[in-house]
Amino acid sequence: MGHLPTSPTLIMSRFWSPVVHNLTPYVPGEQPKLTNLIKLNTNENPYGPSPKVQAAMQAEIADTLRLYPDPNADKLKAAIATYHGVSPAEVFVGNGSDEVLAHAFQALLKHDAPLLFPDITYSFYPVYCGLYGIDYRTVALSDTLEISTDDYRQDCGAIIFPNPNAPTGRLLARDAIETLLNEHPNQVVVVDEAYIDFGGDSAIPLVSRYPNLLVVQTLSKSRSLAGLRVGFAIGHPALIEALERVKNSFNSYPLDRLAIAGAAASFEDEAYFRQTCQAVINSRETLVGELTHLGFEVLPSAANFVFARHPLRDAATLAAALRERAIIVRHFRQPRIEQFLRISIGTDAECGALVKALEELLSA
Repeated sequence: MGHLPTSPTLIMSRFWSPVVHNLTPYVPGEQPKLTNLIKLNTNENPYGPSPKVQAAMQAEIADTLRLYPDPNADKLKAAIATYHGVSPAEVFVGNGSDEVLAHAFQALLKHDAPLLFPDITYSFYPVYCGLYGIDYRTVALSDTLEISTDDYRQDCGAIIFPNPNAPTGRLLARDAIETLLNEHPNQVVVVDEAYIDFGGDSAIPLVSRYPNLLVVQTLSKSRSLAGLRVGFAIGHPALIEALERVKNSFNSYPLDRLAIAGAAASFEDEAYFRQTCQAVINSRETLVGELTHLGFEVLPSAANFVFARHPLRDAATLAAALRERAIIVRHFRQPRIEQFLRISIGTDAECGALVKALEELLSA
């Protein structure tokens, strides 16, 4: 008998399929195990979820956990539909917006012509293209790192982009999205609205007029449920049916009983939702002013983070120095943005500690 390779990497990789060999996986924001850190790198909400969410989840902890959850999550779909003024047939739910997006890539975005998305954007998009064998073409952001709909006037199979964009935080106005939809009536346009509640107008009201529009949102950011993993999409019933067909061929029970109960309850506490969103917005504007005072260039942001660079200091060096002070921000080693730091909005105390540390570092 022949001997198996002795290297663990060789032992693993010899069994990999070709698609795995060619993948460059998405790298999520760091989740350090240390305590007493000021963690401003993963765009988590600094405020907890509504008390109604916690009460609904606690009420769901019963003998019924031995039973499978509702595969259609009808309770949650009804809550989302009522909140956004659409029908349940126009709502799809999944295990985080990343899973919703993954199904959209398979069900709606794979065509003969290439998929279009920005060159600087959510880095999961090219990963999904590699995983599902989707041809794509990136469209460069403007010199001010904005999406220009004029640049999308080209042959394509579909279009996807975040709004506000990530990691820049820049917002595309809803009328510009409508222009894009009118110019591409035969292509699906997916608008990824993970951060829309922090300063933008959702494209959801356009769904009734544009059957080629799919809007994807998450409960991780503005509803403080990153640990619950719930996302949803709203679009024409034909688009939703395509997503359901893929979902039911992959995992027919993506959301558990606790997730369905907690997520549905989050739409019942509008006052808490508005209060916490406004608190994040207020902290963001204060932080923008303080960073500007320190000499940073800060891009206009409609998200729960800011994208900033200092003309005299290297971003990687600043990020490393902040880490030594137990403050973590996100740095991307990517052309055009390698001198920017993405800073999540924390509590006022956390943002204040960041500003104080930057003051000390810049004066050293």
